[in-house]
Amino acid sequence: MRYYRSERGGSISLIAADDSAAYDLSETEAGPTSFLELASAASLTDGTVDDVARGLVDEAPTVELAAVEDHLVRPLDPDEVWAAGVTYSISQEARQEEGGLAESYLEAYEGERPEVYFKATPSRTVGPNDRVGIRGDSDWDAPEPEMTIVLYDEEIVGFTVGNDMCSRSIERENLLYLPQSKIYAKNCAIGPCIATGETVGDPLDLEMHMSIERDGETVFEEGTSTDELVRTCEELVDYYTRYNEVPEASVLLTGTSIMVPDDVSLEEDDVIRIEIEDIGVLTNTVEQL
Repeated sequence: MRYYRSERGGSISLIAADDSAAYDLSETEAGPTSFLELASAASLTDGTVDDVARGLVDEAPTVELAAVEDHLVRPLDPDEVWAAGVTYSISQEARQEEGGLAESYLEAYEGERPEVYFKATPSRTVGPNDRVGIRGDSDWDAPEPEMTIVLYDEEIVGFTVGNDMCSRSIERENLLYLPQSKIYAKNCAIGPCIATGETVGDPLDLEMHMSIERDGETVFEEGTSTDELVRTCEELVDYYTRYNEVPEASVLLTGTSIMVPDDVSLEEDDVIRIEIEDIGVLTNTVEQL
């Protein structure tokens, strides 16, 4: 199933959708309003999140997803957002012309230990249809579309679409500036939903597409597949959780295989659209901070 959250009049609804219908689980006796409530219930049994949801759909009213699309909010509020980098060959190759940085990126791509870094807090993370930010002290800014792992108690419970916003000019200037290029206000977007493993199937076999629209015209468009990911989801989760104080709920972005060229930089009011097969479409507008 896929799980969405919508907000109307200050009220949050949790919607579960399968191939036949969408159900408002918040209108059941149990009344869950968060995917994490389902994950918590599943952790107490031998079942899955989908098993918990299937136990509620018989008493849940059906809804039209199209009717709530304009009211979607983040599908969950993760305690922390982390990210992995240089997990696709194109990510490493794109840095080959970056002088002294190239060797470090190559080592991260080929080495046993992946690059894993802290990305965002809930206050820095936006949802579908929200505005993502670009820094005022950067002159090359790019979205990075990423298949994103949802974790509960260190276990993979689903997948969502992520946008790991990056101030490329700051990153290129000095590798030690990487935190500043990655961590700032509105630096990450996730959504529109959480798709469970039952729905996604093999997360390393998903088509991905991103476009950037400006004043009604497409200024960048490219597609790829997660089958180019050189690390497994389990491997990335292992290094993220290793010797770490991992919160109850977190998400882990898995790296990007779509790199915008040097002559494309985000501007105010650009529209970023990221689609991942079997998960959904994440759309955000750009805000100059």
